[in-house]
Amino acid sequence: MRLKTFTAPTMKQAIKLVRDELGPDAVIVSTVQSRADGGTVRITAAVEPADTRPPAAAEPAPAKARVLDAVRCTLEDHGTPAPLVERLVTAARVLMGDDPRMALAAALDDGFRFAPVPERDHGRPLMLVGPPGAGKTIAAAKLAARARLRGDPVTVISADTERAGGVEQLASLARLMKAALRTAATPEALAQAVGECGVGELVVVDTPGTNPYSEAGLDALAALATAAKAEPVLVLNAGGDARDYAECAASFAGLGATRLIATRLDMARRLGSLLAAADAGRLRFANAGTGPHVGKGLPALNPVSLARLLLPEPAGAAEPAPRKERIA
Repeated sequence: MRLKTFTAPTMKQAIKLVRDELGPDAVIVSTVQSRADGGTVRITAAVEPADTRPPAAAEPAPAKARVLDAVRCTLEDHGTPAPLVERLVTAARVLMGDDPRMALAAALDDGFRFAPVPERDHGRPLMLVGPPGAGKTIAAAKLAARARLRGDPVTVISADTERAGGVEQLASLARLMKAALRTAATPEALAQAVGECGVGELVVVDTPGTNPYSEAGLDALAALATAAKAEPVLVLNAGGDARDYAECAASFAGLGATRLIATRLDMARRLGSLLAAADAGRLRFANAGTGPHVGKGLPALNPVSLARLLLPEPAGAAEPAPRKERIA
């Protein structure tokens, strides 16, 4: 068996390199998307030498129709809107290989953008926004914990001062992480709190749950973002109606949100609403979280890890990919 590794800026380009050099019979052994050099994709592929390859009749490759059917059925089972299903299946038809999961990953890479939330200060506070119950407070704690584990300074600011227990929940988590916690009930107070943070310090702002259909609520959130000069990051929990999530994402994108953190992935079996949200809001998939435990973190999403969430490995099957790509 001949093994070779290919590197390219995107999944689409990497798969094309594999097919161009090793041919249509090449099998993708592993994929890695590096965060250290801008998201470069590295694929290791294998192919049998021509003189030792078994006859096609002895081990036939999966038909293209079978691969496309698997991609389509997966997307439809997740409740993905029909127009989006057709676009992704069309992309898979052009980019696919023999593995339905990798064909789905290639289609996701073509149809969406991926950009994890910065791990360090990037000149703007991160302001987590979203509807009530989306998991913003836990996400803020996980982002802070990630910084503290690296030894980086971090301050969490709670603007969720009216909800019963909102500040108390974040305060208890901040104490466990030994992270600084401030509160800000108004845009002016938030601007002051941000201004008092140190240079190079990661600042994470937790905001009240906001009704995406409330003009007054969105205006109040916009005032907070403007005062803090913050980057709004939309937080949405898995599940829900795809059409509602599409409208919700479009509303928060109107405030300047360009990234999406998906939460509570362990509490839902249908993720089509998240695809609909990212599509409607032109949002980049950023990070994903499961459960309320801060230690589980917020792993970065990429086309392969998202494809594995949509089309999991069958129970009892060996895990073919590096552990670093798994969503914990």
